[in-house]
Amino acid sequence: MDDYRALENLIYTYAALVDAGDFTGVGELFAGGAFAGSGGVARGAAAVERMLRDTVIVYEDGTPRTKHVTTNVVLEVSGDTASARAYFTVLQAVPGLPLQTIAAGRYEDGFTRRSGEWGFTERRVTVDLVGDVRHHLKPME
Repeated sequence: MDDYRALENLIYTYAALVDAGDFTGVGELFAGGAFAGSGGVARGAAAVERMLRDTVIVYEDGTPRTKHVTTNVVLEVSGDTASARAYFTVLQAVPGLPLQTIAAGRYEDGFTRRSGEWGFTERRVTVDLVGDVRHHLKPME
Protein backbone atom coordinates (compact mmCIF):
# COMPACT_ATOMS: atom_id res chain seq x y z
CA MET A 1 0.00 0.00 0.00
CA ASP A 2 1.39 3.42 -0.84
CA ASP A 3 1.97 6.06 1.84
CA TYR A 4 -0.96 8.22 0.80
CA ARG A 5 -3.46 5.36 1.04
CA ALA A 6 -2.00 4.22 4.40
CA LEU A 7 -2.34 7.75 5.80
CA GLU A 8 -5.89 8.14 4.49
CA ASN A 9 -6.77 4.81 6.11
CA LEU A 10 -5.37 6.07 9.42
CA ILE A 11 -7.45 9.25 9.19
CA TYR A 12 -10.60 7.26 8.41
CA THR A 13 -9.86 4.66 11.11
CA TYR A 14 -10.01 7.42 13.71
CA ALA A 15 -13.57 8.28 12.61
CA ALA A 16 -14.69 4.65 12.57
CA LEU A 17 -13.31 3.98 16.06
CA VAL A 18 -14.93 7.07 17.58
CA ASP A 19 -18.27 6.20 15.98
CA ALA A 20 -17.99 2.61 17.29
CA GLY A 21 -17.39 3.91 20.81
CA ASP A 22 -13.97 2.21 20.80
CA PHE A 23 -12.17 4.85 22.83
CA THR A 24 -9.40 2.41 23.73
CA GLY A 25 -8.74 1.97 20.01
CA VAL A 26 -8.74 5.73 19.45
CA GLY A 27 -6.26 6.11 22.30
CA GLU A 28 -3.98 3.52 20.72
CA LEU A 29 -3.83 5.64 17.57
CA PHE A 30 -2.19 8.33 19.72
CA ALA A 31 0.19 6.07 21.67
CA GLY A 32 3.08 8.09 20.25
CA GLY A 33 1.25 11.36 19.81
CA ALA A 34 -1.05 14.07 21.09
CA PHE A 35 -4.66 15.08 20.52
CA ALA A 36 -5.34 18.81 20.83
CA GLY A 37 -8.85 20.24 20.91
CA SER A 38 -10.98 22.77 22.75
CA GLY A 39 -10.51 20.80 25.98
CA GLY A 40 -6.72 21.05 25.87
CA VAL A 41 -4.04 18.56 24.88
CA ALA A 42 -4.07 14.84 25.69
CA ARG A 43 -0.77 12.99 25.16
CA GLY A 44 -0.52 9.24 24.74
CA ALA A 45 -3.03 6.40 24.55
CA ALA A 46 -4.32 6.48 28.12
CA ALA A 47 -4.83 10.25 28.19
CA VAL A 48 -6.70 10.32 24.87
CA GLU A 49 -8.92 7.42 25.93
CA ARG A 50 -9.66 9.10 29.27
CA MET A 51 -10.46 12.41 27.58
CA LEU A 52 -13.04 10.72 25.34
CA ARG A 53 -14.59 8.72 28.20
CA ASP A 54 -14.82 11.89 30.30
CA THR A 55 -16.47 14.00 27.58
CA VAL A 56 -18.49 11.88 25.12
CA ILE A 57 -21.92 10.43 25.91
CA VAL A 58 -22.21 6.73 25.06
CA TYR A 59 -25.63 5.13 24.52
CA GLU A 60 -27.00 1.66 25.32
CA ASP A 61 -25.58 0.28 22.06
CA GLY A 62 -22.08 1.27 23.23
CA THR A 63 -21.70 4.08 20.69
CA PRO A 64 -22.10 7.86 20.72
CA ARG A 65 -24.66 7.42 17.90
CA THR A 66 -22.49 9.54 15.58
CA LYS A 67 -20.99 9.38 12.11
CA HIS A 68 -17.83 11.38 11.53
CA VAL A 69 -17.60 12.23 7.82
CA THR A 70 -14.06 13.22 6.79
CA THR A 71 -13.55 15.05 3.49
CA ASN A 72 -11.18 17.36 1.62
CA VAL A 73 -8.12 15.38 2.75
CA VAL A 74 -4.85 16.99 1.64
CA LEU A 75 -1.68 14.99 2.38
CA GLU A 76 1.98 15.94 2.18
CA VAL A 77 4.60 13.21 2.63
CA SER A 78 8.31 13.81 3.14
CA GLY A 79 10.28 10.68 3.93
CA ASP A 80 9.16 9.29 7.28
CA THR A 81 7.03 12.30 8.22
CA ALA A 82 3.76 13.55 6.81
CA SER A 83 1.06 16.12 7.42
CA ALA A 84 -2.59 16.33 6.52
CA ARG A 85 -5.48 18.75 6.51
CA ALA A 86 -9.08 17.64 6.33
CA TYR A 87 -12.63 18.75 7.03
CA PHE A 88 -14.98 16.83 9.29
CA THR A 89 -18.72 16.84 9.79
CA VAL A 90 -20.33 15.01 12.71
CA LEU A 91 -23.84 13.66 12.33
CA GLN A 92 -25.85 12.26 15.22
CA ALA A 93 -29.15 10.42 15.62
CA VAL A 94 -30.42 9.66 19.11
CA PRO A 95 -33.76 8.21 20.22
CA GLY A 96 -36.46 10.85 20.07
CA LEU A 97 -34.55 13.25 17.82
CA PRO A 98 -34.04 13.34 14.05
CA LEU A 99 -30.68 12.89 12.37
CA GLN A 100 -28.80 16.18 12.65
CA THR A 101 -25.44 17.78 12.05
CA ILE A 102 -23.88 18.61 15.42
CA ALA A 103 -20.43 19.90 14.46
CA ALA A 104 -18.15 20.72 11.54
CA GLY A 105 -14.53 21.74 11.48
CA ARG A 106 -10.95 20.95 10.52
CA TYR A 107 -8.23 18.47 11.41
CA GLU A 108 -4.55 19.31 11.15
CA ASP A 109 -2.51 16.14 11.54
CA GLY A 110 1.13 15.20 11.86
CA PHE A 111 2.40 11.66 11.28
CA THR A 112 5.63 9.72 11.65
CA ARG A 113 6.54 6.35 10.17
CA ARG A 114 8.12 4.02 12.73
CA SER A 115 9.18 0.46 11.87
CA GLY A 116 7.36 0.80 8.55
CA GLU A 117 4.01 1.84 10.10
CA TRP A 118 2.45 5.30 10.05
CA GLY A 119 1.14 6.76 13.30
CA PHE A 120 -0.24 10.05 14.54
CA THR A 121 2.21 12.43 16.19
CA GLU A 122 -0.44 15.11 16.56
CA ARG A 123 -4.05 15.89 15.73
CA ARG A 124 -5.28 19.46 16.16
CA VAL A 125 -9.05 19.78 16.00
CA THR A 126 -10.73 23.09 15.26
CA VAL A 127 -14.52 23.18 15.47
CA ASP A 128 -15.80 25.89 13.13
CA LEU A 129 -19.55 25.24 13.39
CA VAL A 130 -21.42 23.87 16.42
CA GLY A 131 -24.96 22.55 16.51
CA ASP A 132 -26.88 20.89 19.33
CA VAL A 133 -24.23 18.86 21.19
CA ARG A 134 -26.32 18.30 24.36
CA HIS A 135 -26.78 14.65 23.40
CA HIS A 136 -23.12 14.17 22.45
CA LEU A 137 -21.00 15.86 25.10
CA LYS A 138 -21.28 15.44 28.84
CA PRO A 139 -21.97 18.65 30.77
CA MET A 140 -18.82 20.26 32.14
CA GLU A 141 -18.66 20.09 35.90
